[in-house]
Formats: sequence, C-alpha cells, structure tokens
Amino acid sequence: MLLRKITLEEFGAYRGKQSLNLTPKKNKPVILIGGLNGCGKTTLLDAIQLALYGNRARCSGRGTKTYETYLRESINRQADPARGSAVTLEFTVLSGGQEHYYRVVRSWHTSGKTLKEFLNVYVDENYGERAPQGRTPKPEARFNRLLSEGWADHVESLLPLEIASLAFFDGEKIESLADPERAASVIESAVHSLLGVSTVQQLRTDLLALQRRQKLSEEEQHLLDNIRAQEREREEVKNAYDVAHQELAQANTDLGKAQRKLESLEEAFAKEGGHLFTRRVELENKRKQVAGELDQVRADLVQLAAGPLPLLMVTPLLADLRAQAAREQQAQQSAQVLQVLQERDTWLLELLSETERERLLAQLEADRASRATAAQLEVDLQLPHDALTQLTILEELLERDTRRSHHLLSAAAELTEQLDQLDRQLAGVPAQHKVEALQHAREEQLVVVAQRRADHERAAIRLEELKRRREHVTTLLKRAHDEFVRTKVKAEEVERIIKYSEKARDTLERFGSALLKRHISRLEVAVLQSFKMLMRKQGLVQDLRIDTDKFTLTLTDTDGERIDPARLSAGERQLLAVSLLWGLMRVAGNRLPSVIDTPLGRLDSRHREHLVDRYFPHASDQVLLLSTDEEIDEHLLGRLKKSVAHTYTLVHDDTEFTTSVVEGYWWSEGAPHVR
Repeated sequence: MLLRKITLEEFGAYRGKQSLNLTPKKNKPVILIGGLNGCGKTTLLDAIQLALYGNRARCSGRGTKTYETYLRESINRQADPARGSAVTLEFTVLSGGQEHYYRVVRSWHTSGKTLKEFLNVYVDENYGERAPQGRTPKPEARFNRLLSEGWADHVESLLPLEIASLAFFDGEKIESLADPERAASVIESAVHSLLGVSTVQQLRTDLLALQRRQKLSEEEQHLLDNIRAQEREREEVKNAYDVAHQELAQANTDLGKAQRKLESLEEAFAKEGGHLFTRRVELENKRKQVAGELDQVRADLVQLAAGPLPLLMVTPLLADLRAQAAREQQAQQSAQVLQVLQERDTWLLELLSETERERLLAQLEADRASRATAAQLEVDLQLPHDALTQLTILEELLERDTRRSHHLLSAAAELTEQLDQLDRQLAGVPAQHKVEALQHAREEQLVVVAQRRADHERAAIRLEELKRRREHVTTLLKRAHDEFVRTKVKAEEVERIIKYSEKARDTLERFGSALLKRHISRLEVAVLQSFKMLMRKQGLVQDLRIDTDKFTLTLTDTDGERIDPARLSAGERQLLAVSLLWGLMRVAGNRLPSVIDTPLGRLDSRHREHLVDRYFPHASDQVLLLSTDEEIDEHLLGRLKKSVAHTYTLVHDDTEFTTSVVEGYWWSEGAPHVR
C-alpha cells in the first residue's frame, strides 16, 4: 500500500484547502514534513487515520470525546460549520499483480444541531494498466456506491486497524515501547495482527463458538425421530421386497427347469412320432377331406371333357375351316356384287355417248371379270353364312374350357400330392404301446409346469404388492422429508460441523503454534539486526529473545547474561523500540507505509545520525517523517536528502491560529520563508 496524496479542507488548524503529494520516488522513500510543535503534524497523522477508519480511528486529539463532538471540533474555527470539513486520501494497493487506485473522501458539516457525515470512495480497477511505473498516478477513479457503503469492512482487507496502529506511530508511542516489559503487549498485538497469527486464533475461536451453537430444539428432535422411524419402516419394506424379489427369481428358475424338462419330453415324444400319434384322427379326417376334393376335381374334369374341349386335338382343322368359311363368305359377297355392278354398268352406259360408251365399256367388263374370278371356288363346302361367327364362339368356349381345365389339373395335382403326404404321415404313425409311456410322462410334466407357472405368478403378484407398498412408504417419507428437511439437514450439519470443527481446531492449534514460533524466530533476528544497526555500542547486546507465551523481550550480553533494562539509557530504549517496529515491518515485508511523528526526542546526535542513515531510508517503501527543526536539523537534512522524495513545512499563523502547507524544508532551497 502506498499513500499518494492527502488533501485537508478546513480540518483542524488547516485553513482552506491544503494538499501534500506523498508519492515516493525511486530509491527515495522519505517524505519529510517539518513543523514546530503545535503546527499540526499530529493532526496530519490523525487525518490519514480518520479518512480510512472514521469513528474507529485512534486519533490523538479525540481522547474521551464522542465521535460527533470530535468531528464538530475538527472543523476549522474560522470556517463555516454549514460547509464543514473534508479529508481526502488517495492511495494505491497492489492486489493480484495489478495496482488499484483509491480516493477516499470523508466530509462532514453541521445542519442546525445535526452533524452529517459523508463517505465517498472512488476506485479505478484499470488504473494500474494506465499508470506507467514510476509516474505519479492521475486521479481517474470512479465513484463506487457499494464500496462506499461497505468501506468499514473493505478497509480491513486493505489495512486492518490493528496493523495501522503499528504503521502510524508518534514519539509518545515510541516512548511507551522503550520499556521491554511494556513492549510485550505491542509485540503480541503485532505478531497476531501484522503476521497473521490472530487469523488462526480467530478461526479457532469462531469454530468453538460454532460448535457451541449447534443444538437441536426438542421439537426439531421429535420431528427428526419421526423421520428416522419412517426410514426404518422403509428399510423393512425394502428388505421384504428384496426377499420377494429373490423368491420370484427362484420361482422363475424352477419354472425354467420344468419347462426345459417338458421340452425334453416333447422332443423325445416327437422323435418317437408322438405328435403324429396325437394327430392320427386329425390326419385321417384331413385325408378324407382331400380325397373328396380330389374326386370332385376329377368329376369336373370328366364333365369338362364331355363338352367341346376335345376339339383342341383338331386345332389345325379348325383353322382350315375358318379360312374356308372366310373364302366362301367372300365368294358369296362377290357374286352378289356382280349382279349389282351389271345393273349399274348398263345404267351408266345408257347415259354416255357412243364414243365414251366404247371407251368405258372395256374397263367395266374387265372389273366384272376380276370379281367373277374371285367368286369362283375350287372347293365349296357350302358352309352357312354365319359359319365365322359360330367358329368365333367355339374358339371362345375352347379358351374358357382350356383355362378351367388347367386350373382343375393343377388342383388335382396338388390334392394328389397332399393325399400322398397324408398317406406317408399315416404310414409313420407309431403303435400306441411305443408312445404311451412318453405321453403319460409328458402329461404329468405339463401339470408340473402349470404349478411352477402358478408359483411364479403368485411371487410376481407378491413382489408387485411390495413394490407398491415400498413406493407408498417412500412417498410418505418424501413428504416427511419435504416437511422436515431443514431439521434433518440441520441435524446432519450439526453432527458434521461438530466432528470436523474439532479436527479443524486441533489442526489450527498445531498450525498456529508452528506459525507463531516461525514468526517469533524471524522477528528476533530482524529486531536484533535492526538494533545493532542503530546502536552506537555494538557490543552491548549480543542476543535477543522473545517469549512465545508472554511475548516479553529479553536481551543478553556477550557473556550470555540477561541485560537489565535499567542498564539501557533512555535513548537506547527508544532505539530498541524503533528496532522493534522496524523489525516488525521487515518481517511483514515492508508492504505498508511508515508514518513516524517526532521520533528523535531523546536521542543523542550519534544515535540520530544512525536513525537518519540506517533506519529512515530503509524503514519501508514509503516513510512519512514528521519532524521539528531540532530533530531533523540542517546537518541531518544533508545526510537524509538523498533519500527524500518530497519536503514540506507546516507554517502556523499565530495571529489567526491556522496552518498552511509550504513546499520545502528549513535550510532547503526555495523555502527560506518558512522559518
């Protein structure tokens, strides 16, 4: 987390609108803010916490005042209370590999006797993509209503209040940490909050509370007992259904065996001709029927042969007769035509002139001569004039009788074949004594199969009844589950939660102990290294230990003897306190800004130089240093200057009791007027 900018509007001693750019630069993490006592350094520190935490902020000027009273008194005395005050804090947070930009605006004003407070949070989720590395971010965030309403919870995920109290500290807090015995509470709080041990302990506490809350009411327990009784009934029906299912399977097996035995007897009976024996009467009746049908077909054939059908044997003669009838009919027609033509020609010749008559006469005579030739026959049977018609009728009758004869002949052949087959079957019918035993066994097995089939049907009916009963019980249980599902789920959940919560608590206890030991070990090394870097007496402290139960800090000398805190000077104890805070930040990864207010109060010049050279440039990735002119003087400013990104001086107007922010620091170029 990096603080980017803070803007104060009519807040405390700050008149009007005052802004400070807090963005560090590469290899320059320090923002140096100078101010005499009472100029507003602590007020600036309070403003950062107030913007983030509101009524939970641990502001130094609040004391026992109510939050509303504190806000009223924080409005600049020369400002209009109706317009009120505002604190705007801009910062960036690296999350998931992406930098997010926040602008938190907390404002308040009075309306009559009522004080109204507003919190608006702006965030730009894509800010990290648009802000080049090393460049000052631009305030391009968007208002987020949900985040504004839930800011109290969200800020805890960014910078928990307990951790912020370690990142924002002043000289008084360092004084309170100077005593190793009194530092135990700070060490415990820091290890638990800053290093995540408290999360494990809180999880164990929450799990214990969860276990204690898991309890069913008497009514819920009664309902649950009813469900379990119905479940037992369903289980009984299910067992009976399973038994019936097995009985049906056994009946099915027995029926199969009986049917297979019957099939074997049927096969033996058939092999001995038993089926023919049982069908003997049927075969005999069938033979009588076929023989009768064959006799009828033969009678029909005889009757058909008594008609014109035999004429088929003289088919060529019939053809010659048809031809002769045609010639005789043509001759008769030609003779009749000659008489008519003779009369016509005589009539025509009388109408013509002599010349025309002679010419046409020859043609007419030639025509009559040719027709007379056609009327002459070599053979004349003197057939009747309708001989052709009679022959046509005869041919149709012959065609009909031919089709009928073919059908009857085919039927006669088929019936003859059936009669032969029946004769063969009747010839193969065995004697009664050969199949009597097989027939008796077969009839007995048919009775057995019928019994097995009846058993199978009864088992199937029983199974079907149990199936319907099971479905009925299941339906009732489902209704009960639907009605009491919350109780059942809660009971199962209670049992599961209690069981696994206990396991989780044991696991968390072991994990918490291991995590605490690991962090304490790292913290011991970091605090000792920090203390040795800041101490002028390098051989004074050889080792440093932190008790994992009481969190007390123990120092030992080169002889392994415990060092009494009274042996340390006030400055050395202050350096120990600074080392403790520095070590905590180093173990936490320097991911939080360090805001240090007047840290050099009781230190001599040598120790101050150590802090300026070794601590401030490395305390964190961002260090806000609030100092008086006596703490960071001209000499120390020269030593610190290479690590300073920005300098400001808080100038107080004693006549109007207001403070303004001026860029630059005492003894720095561009700020001579701040003295």
